[in-house]
Amino acid sequence: MSEVRVALLQLRTPAGQAAAFAQVEPLVRQAVADGAGFIATPEATNILERDRTKLFAALKPAQTDPCVQGLIALAAELKVWILIGSALVLREDGGAANRSMLIDPAGQVTATYDKIHMFDVDLPTGERARESEAYTAGAEAVVAQTPFGMLGLSICYDIRFPYLYRALAKAGAEILTIPAAFTRPTGEAHWEILLRARAIETGAFVLAPAQGGRHEDGRGTWGRSMIVGPWGEVLAAAADDEPGVIAATLDLAASAKARAAIPALANERAFTGPVAAS
Repeated sequence: MSEVRVALLQLRTPAGQAAAFAQVEPLVRQAVADGAGFIATPEATNILERDRTKLFAALKPAQTDPCVQGLIALAAELKVWILIGSALVLREDGGAANRSMLIDPAGQVTATYDKIHMFDVDLPTGERARESEAYTAGAEAVVAQTPFGMLGLSICYDIRFPYLYRALAKAGAEILTIPAAFTRPTGEAHWEILLRARAIETGAFVLAPAQGGRHEDGRGTWGRSMIVGPWGEVLAAAADDEPGVIAATLDLAASAKARAAIPALANERAFTGPVAAS
C-alpha cells in the first residue's frame, strides 16, 4: 500500500477516562466517515489530571481503562488502525507509564512504546514539571510494521532528542508519530519548528496530534496538531486549540524520494570526541 489517508485527533482531555472516551469516540467516527485508514490521538488521550494524588487514584491498567478499551473496541468495529498517542496507565509493577498503543483493525494491540524522555523542568512562567516523579521511563525505541509503512513511535518531549528519530529512521521508519501535550509557552516558540526539523532530518512523515486549550485541571496546552511531509512541508495543520480532526493522504514514495535527494542517513560517519578544553 503506497498511500494511506491519515487523521489526527486534537483533544482537550478531561480528568476522567470515561469522559475522555466520550470526547474521542465521535471524532474517531468522523475521521473514519471521511475516509481515514489510520487515526492517531494525542498524548494523555485517556486522562489529564495535574494533581498527582487524584491522578494515581484514577489510573488503571490498560486492560481495564475505559478509554483504552473503548478505542480498542472502536478499531475492531470500524476496521481501522488507531494509535493511542499515549495513555497514562498503571504498570504491572504498580508504577505508572506514559504509553503509546498501536491497535490494528481486528482490535489487537500490535505495538506499545513507553515514553523514554521525561519532562523535568522549571519554566520561566513558574510552572514546574517533574514527569520522572510520576512515570517510569521507557528504555526501548519502537518501530512498528503496518500495511502502509513502518511507524516510529515517540511521545511529546522525545521531540527534543534528534538521535531518537535518527535511530527510528535508520531502523526503517517512514512515518514518525509525535503525540503531545505541549505547554503553551514552549508550543508557541518551538512546536512547528521542531516537527519540521525532525521530518527534514529523517526524510520521514511526521504525525503530531496534540492536546489543546484550557483543561479541567487548569493546565493550558498548545494544540496546532500537524502533519508534515518528508521534505518539511506542512500537509495539514489545526489553526487553533479547539478539539477536532485534521487529515491528509500520505504517499510513502515521498519518503524514499526525500532520502535519495538528501542522503543524510546514508552519509553518517562515526567520529571521536569532542574533548572538553581544560
